[in-house]
Amino acid sequence: MIKKWIYSKIDSATIDEVAKVNNISKLLAKIMLARGLDTPEKINNFLNPEITELYDPFLFNDMDVAVNTVIDAIENKEKITVYGDYDVDGITSVAVLKSYLLERGADVSHYLPNRLEEGYGLNNEAIDKIVADGTNLLITVDCGISAYEEIEYAKSKGLKVIVTDHHECPAILPEAIAVIDAKRSDSMYPFSSLAGVGVTFKFVQAISKKLDLDRKTYLKYIDIVSLGTIADIVPLVDENRIIVKYGLILMEQTRNVGLHALINASGYANGEPLSSTVISFGLAPRMNAAGRMGKPDLALELLLEKDPPKAMNMALELSETNKTRQNVEKEIIDEIINMVESQKLYEKDVIVVYHEGWHHGVIGIVASKITEMYYKPTILISVENGVGKGSGRSIEGFDLHEAVSECADMLLKFGGHEMAIGLSISEEMIEKFTDKLNEIAESKNIRELQPTLPVEAEITSKEISIDTIKELEALKPYGEGNPMPLFVYRNAKVEGVRLLSNEKHLKLTLKEDSNIFDAIAFNMDNKKYSIKQGDKVDVLHSLEINTFNGIQKVQLNVKDIKKSL
Repeated sequence: MIKKWIYSKIDSATIDEVAKVNNISKLLAKIMLARGLDTPEKINNFLNPEITELYDPFLFNDMDVAVNTVIDAIENKEKITVYGDYDVDGITSVAVLKSYLLERGADVSHYLPNRLEEGYGLNNEAIDKIVADGTNLLITVDCGISAYEEIEYAKSKGLKVIVTDHHECPAILPEAIAVIDAKRSDSMYPFSSLAGVGVTFKFVQAISKKLDLDRKTYLKYIDIVSLGTIADIVPLVDENRIIVKYGLILMEQTRNVGLHALINASGYANGEPLSSTVISFGLAPRMNAAGRMGKPDLALELLLEKDPPKAMNMALELSETNKTRQNVEKEIIDEIINMVESQKLYEKDVIVVYHEGWHHGVIGIVASKITEMYYKPTILISVENGVGKGSGRSIEGFDLHEAVSECADMLLKFGGHEMAIGLSISEEMIEKFTDKLNEIAESKNIRELQPTLPVEAEITSKEISIDTIKELEALKPYGEGNPMPLFVYRNAKVEGVRLLSNEKHLKLTLKEDSNIFDAIAFNMDNKKYSIKQGDKVDVLHSLEINTFNGIQKVQLNVKDIKKSL
């Protein structure tokens, strides 16, 4: 599908003024303005985030009550259980809070639900086990905000409950001792996009402040907090930007034995700086694989392990678990593509595919890939004993949760948001559900939706340099809400065309005057573009430095190409 390039429209006089006042290049000034950073204070805070700018954790509703409850529990030798989630955000949340409380002398245990057997969040069977284990205080991390009934059940069993979460809040909050969530309608906290582990971090920060402890007692965990924050794909702006920037620095010299082992087992301990990309594509998938394949405690125990040899064995086991996940995922993807192509499901507005026995832990990832491949909302449903459990992903401009809500009478259960949903459905209702969903999509003119790519600036051959790239490094860490900037290089003359890796990737040599640049287009063959030597092209790309044999060269990482007009 043809992608639409969306240009930021900023007048040159404003760009000149911002560049002059902030002593930055015009290119960087334009990027700042395109991202809504239009004052010296905003620009300085973004380019130079300071750890001292972390917000006061007591701005959270109920934080003082929660902190006092925990301190009392420690002093009274009450048993505390930290209840988390099976993804990286939940696992890191448990690791941070449990480690911190152990250092404060608490009697603390943990509980992670099994994704394949229990599903997400609190459940009564888990609560029974926690009560039987002698727990007095239950603290949820990265979950609990929607568990009204389960928390009532926990209270009926004599448990005190503190909720810390970052998900959207229901109209009626659970009646816990404290409910810490910046998305509360009455919240006064200045930043609402923390990950679950970010909220946990603010909780331990608050305990340290209350006990008048050195800030090292909570900052020592910022590497683990950074890992969970990046993995949960929250916007890397504001407080998240501070956490991740300093977390990545600490990660380079982490004292967490398990994290150090994971970095080594992932192949990234080569002296190069760790980045959000390394976390997203190297570390996080290995940790997520544990939860997806039904053994989240493996990833948690790794972060809690103190013995280096044991930690390395765990990290290697996580890598093997991730390979298993990749193999299962590939089998399902191949199967689904065959079904979509043979049944011409790509002609539908919404792709819905169901099958007996697909692995619940990976169908969400597969749905994302099918959505990206066909640029259509996709729901994949795994059926067992007549009941289907599904995961769906959407495209920009189509609210999948709203559409599925209109089919609520056909579903056993559903939840999610605009871009992603989960659901349960009787097998006999799937065809009817598919038809209704496609009717809704057609009524919303979904076929008019087109993938878009943001253009932050046009760039000339004179601006494409290693110095430019080094200046742009001030924008790091990149991630959700702060992507690597994309530029357009117009009327570039193609000097050479090569196909790499069995024609999977396209490599171009571009020339203007005496300037010659390599441009690599990953997973883009030349059938779509038909580019040949001598063509003039407009290239949408990010800028990177490619180092080979100690020599640094500029490389254009191509996202899209158009023949020049």
